[in-house]
Amino acid sequence: PPEKFRNLSLTQPANKAAGLAAVKEAMAHLSREMGVGKGLRLIGKMNQQDGFDCSGCAWPDPEDHRSSLGEYCENGAKALAEEATDAKVDPAFFRTHSVEELSLWPDFELGKAGRITQPMILRKGSSNYEPISWEDAFARIGQQLKSLNSPDESIFYTSGRTSNEAAFMYQLLVRAYGTNNLPDCSNMCHESSGTALSATLGIGKGSVKLEDLYIADVIVVMGQNPGTNHPRMLSALKKCKEHGGTIIDINPLKEAGMQRFVDPQSPMEVLKGGTQIADMHLPVRINGDVALLKGTLRLLWDMEQQSPGKVFDMPFIQANTLDFEAFLADVKQTDVAVCERESGISRAQMEKVARILARKTKIVFCWAMGLTQHVNAVANIQEIVNLLLVRGAIGKPGAGTCPVRGHSNVQGDRTMGIYEKPAEKFLASLDARFGIH
Repeated sequence: PPEKFRNLSLTQPANKAAGLAAVKEAMAHLSREMGVGKGLRLIGKMNQQDGFDCSGCAWPDPEDHRSSLGEYCENGAKALAEEATDAKVDPAFFRTHSVEELSLWPDFELGKAGRITQPMILRKGSSNYEPISWEDAFARIGQQLKSLNSPDESIFYTSGRTSNEAAFMYQLLVRAYGTNNLPDCSNMCHESSGTALSATLGIGKGSVKLEDLYIADVIVVMGQNPGTNHPRMLSALKKCKEHGGTIIDINPLKEAGMQRFVDPQSPMEVLKGGTQIADMHLPVRINGDVALLKGTLRLLWDMEQQSPGKVFDMPFIQANTLDFEAFLADVKQTDVAVCERESGISRAQMEKVARILARKTKIVFCWAMGLTQHVNAVANIQEIVNLLLVRGAIGKPGAGTCPVRGHSNVQGDRTMGIYEKPAEKFLASLDARFGIH
């Protein structure tokens, strides 16, 4: 409603992230949803060896040391508060609020209403959900599935928030029923990453571990807002900076977290106002990423011509890649002036990036949905791979690809068979073990 937009004021954008303000906000959410005592007990288990994974994002946990003060961020605390809230939406709630009314509520208010306590059904001609028993719910689902002309008329959706065990049982049920219609949340976010990486590197997921980011000489963050969507990543970027690494931020907007990170677990960091994260910010035009990457590749090739064997890692290229000549022909035809215009990044800025990349071989590219949600998303990822390959920055410590996913078990889902295009070997194994034909 218009009245919600009254009395708004413009302020200067934030230039730092996390700090004590994040701690205060996290504790406020936990307190509101479940009380301080229960909240602290649960949050202390998040991302710990004897605890549970955060549902907020898929950022990995350290193998060697997990902080006893907390391996979570403000987003994680908010996710836990909503998942474990004491608030419940019972049958009385649905008798009070019609479907039409609830359809007008924002997602935030729906989430804050509480957890559903039992199966509910919207009967034909009714405006309100009504309670139904588990037995009746399962019976209705079974009747509907049996009434279809073909199992392929059904779709079974899930997300990366399922456990491996649940995902395996789910896909087994669906395939025993007779279909491979198993879309999941990965189709909506990083399907282009898996497609591009499988075709170019033979593996549809990242090639680095968390520890590789600590020792990388250069980390390029593209199409991603770590401070907003993966705040725990800022700790890894800070370790890279402490190691002497360079961080390049490529994003239409300058995000506060990439400017300065205030580690709330370090009193000294809080006192000094945090650590600068990005050494360079490139405000690329939306979907100008291919132009930026190709322009940088052309400049790297020009540098290679001036210093043969010093920029392109020819031994690595010859030993580990295919179709280099066709790739090189395309690079030679690339017009940097066109790349400037299409990317919105000046030649001088591209040259600076090229000089940084030419001096280092421990390079990690991180990206998220700012690259994967375009029609040409696969091409975006392919150009990242091309750049890493010419520098020989794959398959070594501190170097490689890092698609940053949104749920903790997206890859686990796929490994367990939540996939509409499964490998024949996988299907044959299911047939042999469970007699599914």
